[in-house]
Parts: sequence; structure tokens; C-alpha cells
Amino acid sequence: MKNLFKHNKPIIACIHLMALPGSPLYAGNMTAIYDKALEELDIFKHSGVDGIIIENFRDKPFYPDKVPAETIAAMAGIGREIVKQTNMPVGINILRNDAEGALAIATAIEAHFIRVTSHLATVVSEQGLIYGTSYKTLRLRKALDSQVFIFADVDVKHTVPLAPLGLDINTQALCQHGLVDAVIVSGKATGIEVNYKDLEIVKQNSSVPVFIGSGVTPDNINKISDLADGFIIGSYFKQQGKANNAVEASRVINLITVRNSKVI
Repeated sequence: MKNLFKHNKPIIACIHLMALPGSPLYAGNMTAIYDKALEELDIFKHSGVDGIIIENFRDKPFYPDKVPAETIAAMAGIGREIVKQTNMPVGINILRNDAEGALAIATAIEAHFIRVTSHLATVVSEQGLIYGTSYKTLRLRKALDSQVFIFADVDVKHTVPLAPLGLDINTQALCQHGLVDAVIVSGKATGIEVNYKDLEIVKQNSSVPVFIGSGVTPDNINKISDLADGFIIGSYFKQQGKANNAVEASRVINLITVRNSKVI
């Protein structure tokens, strides 16, 4: 994990895929989905980001757990093309919480990590109750002899914990019982800045790297970089900073420049 990224405070850019086959907003054209994903990859490659994470971001409303075969197939196909066309680490996130599917894809396409919404805890979300399935995910990784890393959210955005044990206890549990390789802390929703006190608590209680999973901008990255080991960025890189818009190269370059202006 220590040598996964070249920069010691890596920026991971989100490729929010267009709606995939089977989802309500699918437009009936897989070629367009491939083309758009590779277009965004090209922007990120030339802008200096340190990693990529692929998400079925527009497949709303999301399944709370396992997604159907057509989603797995589409993400695997697109993901393999992305892995082949970059030497950056690539991650998979299947929304809302299909960690086993993400791990299987990542292993098959030779990606490097997955993001898991709820690895241990049970949370209340728009999709209803979401149950952590770490016991399945970790056993599958062992069975596949997979080297894929697991990045897991603590008290993930757009949810509330069913049992509010606190960020300190939940972070410790992810590290000690969930055997995660990195912890992700975010704001309350997509694009919302993380609460600095929350970040302090997670950092103090984590034995693994801590990534910030929402709300990173040029205005706050150097402030929060003292407590963060990396950043996952989606919304800021889009036109007008809105998650559903297209990626804008100038915004990517701007944030990378600000990050690089501080020795971190």
C-alpha cells in the first residue's frame, strides 16, 4: 500500500460513468459510455492526477447491495480499457455497496483497489438499510489470492449509522476488525466539505492511511492535507463543481497546481 502511489499525498480522480445497461437512465449506447470514460481518463492523465476510481455514478436509483450481471459486465469491460491505457493505480466502486462485485472486477482486470461504502457497519440510507459484508469481501479476496486493496468509508456520506458508536470506535473497528488498507472520511453528501473535527478524530484513531472522500477544493486542500494521506475528488473536477457535469481540464490542473505548491 505504501508504494501504490507516486505522490505522498495522492489525488485520485473519479470517472463517473454514464448510466450503464439496465439502469433507468441508460441511453442505449455502450460505445458512447466507453468513449466518454476514455475521454475523461485522457484529461486526468495529462493533468497530473495520481490515480483513478471508476464508479457507476449515474445508475440511480442504486441497488443497496449486489448489482445485476449487466452492471458487472459493463464495469469490467470499461475498467479493463482504462487499466490498459494508464500506468496509474485504478480503483473500482460499485454503488451502493457491492464490495464483492467490485473486488471480483478489480481482480479480473488487474486494478489496484476498491472503495466500499459500508464495510462493517449497518447504515440507514436512501436505499434503506445497508449492511456491511466485510466477512464476505475479505474471504473472497483470500479465495481469489487477490492483491487488491480495500479502501472503506467510515460513517459514509448520504447515510446515518444504525448504531451511532462514534467516529473513533467505528474507525478503530475498520482497522482492527475490518482489516482495511485505507479509511475514507467524507462530508454529509457528495461535494460537501469534510468536517475538520471529524477528520481529526478519524486520523487519531486510524492505523492505516486516511483519505478524504468529498468536498476537496483548491481553497481547502492545503489546510486539510496535514491530516489527510490522500484525496478522492469528483465534484470539483466537473464544470461549475457539480458532480453530474462533464470534467473540466482547467479545474483539474488548478487543484493539482495548488496541491503541488505546498511541500506535502
